[in-house]
Amino acid sequence: MTETTTASVSTDLLNDIVQAALKAGADAAEAVSADRQSLSVGVRNGRLEDVEREESRDLGLRVFVGQRQASVSASDLSEATRTRLVERAVAMARLAPEDPHAGFAPEDRLARGPFADLDLYDASERTAEELERASAEAEAAALAVPGVAKSEGGHASWSSSRWRLATSHGFDGDYRGTAFSLGVGVIAEKDGAMERGGESRTTRHLSDLPSAQSIGVYAGEKAVSRTGPRKIASTTAPVIFENRVAGQIVSPAVGAIAGPSIARGTSFLKDKLGQRVFAEGVSLIDDPFRKRGLGSTPFDDEGVAVERRALFDDGVLTTWLLNTASARQLGMQTTGHASRGLAGPSGVSPHNLHMEPGERDLAGLMGDAGTGLLVTSMFGPSLNGNTGDWSAGVSGFWFENGQIAYPVSEVTVAGKLPELYLRLQRGSDLEFRGSFNVPSLMFDAVAIAGK
Repeated sequence: MTETTTASVSTDLLNDIVQAALKAGADAAEAVSADRQSLSVGVRNGRLEDVEREESRDLGLRVFVGQRQASVSASDLSEATRTRLVERAVAMARLAPEDPHAGFAPEDRLARGPFADLDLYDASERTAEELERASAEAEAAALAVPGVAKSEGGHASWSSSRWRLATSHGFDGDYRGTAFSLGVGVIAEKDGAMERGGESRTTRHLSDLPSAQSIGVYAGEKAVSRTGPRKIASTTAPVIFENRVAGQIVSPAVGAIAGPSIARGTSFLKDKLGQRVFAEGVSLIDDPFRKRGLGSTPFDDEGVAVERRALFDDGVLTTWLLNTASARQLGMQTTGHASRGLAGPSGVSPHNLHMEPGERDLAGLMGDAGTGLLVTSMFGPSLNGNTGDWSAGVSGFWFENGQIAYPVSEVTVAGKLPELYLRLQRGSDLEFRGSFNVPSLMFDAVAIAGK
């Protein structure tokens, strides 16, 4: 479950350091703490390769002196270190340049408890032996797939973390979460040529993690399916991005609506608020309240209340992603998308994103396209943030008459995203695997550069 507390040793520590900063001359201050435990194990060819254990407790402090700000962080939480931390932060702020947009979020925008139960924490804790056993099982299942030649290793991990934020203007909140991961990578060989394949999953709860057997089999079959790729001639044809990679062609749109980019005027969507960006019917939802979501949170990293919203509704851009500073710069209100680490001012980030699915499955998309390229992996994407010109190296499968014909590699696809987005067609195969989930996406008449 999501746990929140207001009277613990850690919270008292944060309130104490905030008060110390005010006494040292800061006009306002905020403190954050991050407590983390993790254990990861790797195996190769059935033998233990590495074990890593981490236990950390870190502290960050940001102070304001007028419109000047500075931040510092430390992992040593002794009283002497905390004293130096406060002194250094205030001294740095006095020397910093003025920032007219710096400051806390408005109090009427802050989240108030009790916070929603997002079920992010699982009390299960995996031992090194259990992680080693799961890694070895996934690797063995992958190696058992006919055509798989060698292993790149299996890996499993468990982690638990707690994040706390306390400010001098009255916000005090925390939440904790866990993550369980399992993955494996292998190499398949055919006629002397080798192709990689892998699979990994991360979930908040151990019970949601797929079996080691299923992860291993998928990784092995993925590697084998890629063997014997052909090169194709340059052409223009329909291109379908499989759901596991389709998010990579949508993510530039999310970056393009980030407040700091809009304020700098460096976004290809800077003039599109309230206008159509995607094809009709396309809605991209940001949901911070999804139970067990990897991007779920009861408040943003400035303590601002979060909400479920459609960033694009029926293809129309409805909002920018704003933290307090970018909102002030644009003369707007923060949207609860502040994201920060222990030190430095806040950036901007979405929470759990997903695109609403269409009605046709992947086979239906290929059937409608007839002949084209199915992209299953992507690397080296390039984007001109001002114009939306985009290209990426890809590999996958050429299909004909709606059926997979043969694997292909060493291919580049390119286009102008504002034009491609308006021709986007959605598949029905939406899967909630991570914090950004998109169904398979099809675009007609995409430029393909081959041999």
